[in-house]
Amino acid sequence: MRKRDLIIEFLQLITGIGQKKGKKAAPRFELGIKDLQSSALPLGHAALPKRVFSPADRISQSNAVLLVISNGHGEDLIALRILEALHQVSPNYLFEVLPLVGEGRAFEVAISQGWLKKIGPTKRLPSGGFSNQSLKGFVADLLAGLFILSFQHWLTVLDAARNRRVILAVGDLLPLFFAWSSGACYAFIGTPKSDYTWRSGPGNALSDFYHRFKGTEWDPWEWILMRSSRCKMVAVRDRLTARGLRRHGVKAQAPGNPMMDGLQIDDYPVALEKYRRVLLLCGSRMPEAEVNFQRLLKGASFLLNKEPLVFLVALGAEPDCQQLAKSLELMGYRLDENNFESLGAKACWIKGIQKVLLGPGQFTTWASWAEVGVANAGTATEQLVGLGIPALSLPGKGPQFKNGFAKRQSRLLGGAVKPCKSFNEFAQTLQLLLEDRDLRKRTGKIGAKRMGSIGGSKYLADLVSLCLFEHWH
Repeated sequence: MRKRDLIIEFLQLITGIGQKKGKKAAPRFELGIKDLQSSALPLGHAALPKRVFSPADRISQSNAVLLVISNGHGEDLIALRILEALHQVSPNYLFEVLPLVGEGRAFEVAISQGWLKKIGPTKRLPSGGFSNQSLKGFVADLLAGLFILSFQHWLTVLDAARNRRVILAVGDLLPLFFAWSSGACYAFIGTPKSDYTWRSGPGNALSDFYHRFKGTEWDPWEWILMRSSRCKMVAVRDRLTARGLRRHGVKAQAPGNPMMDGLQIDDYPVALEKYRRVLLLCGSRMPEAEVNFQRLLKGASFLLNKEPLVFLVALGAEPDCQQLAKSLELMGYRLDENNFESLGAKACWIKGIQKVLLGPGQFTTWASWAEVGVANAGTATEQLVGLGIPALSLPGKGPQFKNGFAKRQSRLLGGAVKPCKSFNEFAQTLQLLLEDRDLRKRTGKIGAKRMGSIGGSKYLADLVSLCLFEHWH
């Protein structure tokens, strides 16, 4: 599709010009009001098409390529879950992914297995993908080549569209715009925005009034791209947000949250029986993650708890154990030479009655062992709370985990994660949660309800598969 045609289409979407009466709209997938009233399942489950296509019928193998564009580290994980579900149904097909933020490390295993291919340039920018949250981060990203990188990503998407790729955009406006501007058919999974963020809590911020005026956190230019005839499916994270978009003519649905797939509550090992168990999440963007780690442990040092306490520090690719060792030494911890590999720990540090276990790649296992979380993280915090485990945060200077981000996260999760303003407040609230089991359960239930049930990846994969089937047939 030529640029002139795209501009005409954009104007038609805004004004409604050019819509012929007899013309049928492209097939979409939507729940009606009756479905909402009659089904206790999450929105989208009751409306899923009953017809099931065999792998051989879904897409022509010679053209069986879906390009997934993801715009962030959390979005990478969601995209991976959906791709894994698609691969399970259609193991002979090749899929492509274009991560717009970072290096796309979440996809490395799938790429090594040969069924997923990463295309386009990748680059680690100074803000870690959060240039929209601070002017300083934005300027640093610009100097590091943000515009050039974005232009290269756009050219990659255009090239994929010329080769008849169907595009799945995961994230916010940027991947949605790339998908629309390519001229290809596309589906969109909007992950970062939820109407809970402005409908929960006091709602006195200027942004709350703006969202209330619109009736949704999504913006008009985003509705327009979602209403395109080439947009075959729109899915968002919860039913409340889907309803807000449908009021603006977007046939959105919420078939489940892929972030909860692969997580479950398991019994903690006997070795931790005498300890109170706290999961520590410091984030994955350096150097902020190391600062978060220091702040969270410092806050815990104000605890008056006399019971043995273990901090399960679940780490990603960064920071690594060696980077945190210096911080632990400076804070008075000493290295325990005992072997804790049976618990998944790479190292153990001790200070009085407190232990700190460092475990790269242990989030899925350790999250289910925790009683409480202390977390200055994004996606991982949401997943922890989704398991019914309440959490505390201690916002810092960012670029990601600042006060505004923490407040928004708390409102999104119904207060299941509580931002603390000081070390004393942090320690007192942590003490209260450890002592009051009923409070932990009540708070955890709210978070689990906000995050939704498991199984979202499969339902979303089914919808994307139908988009592919429609395109290739």
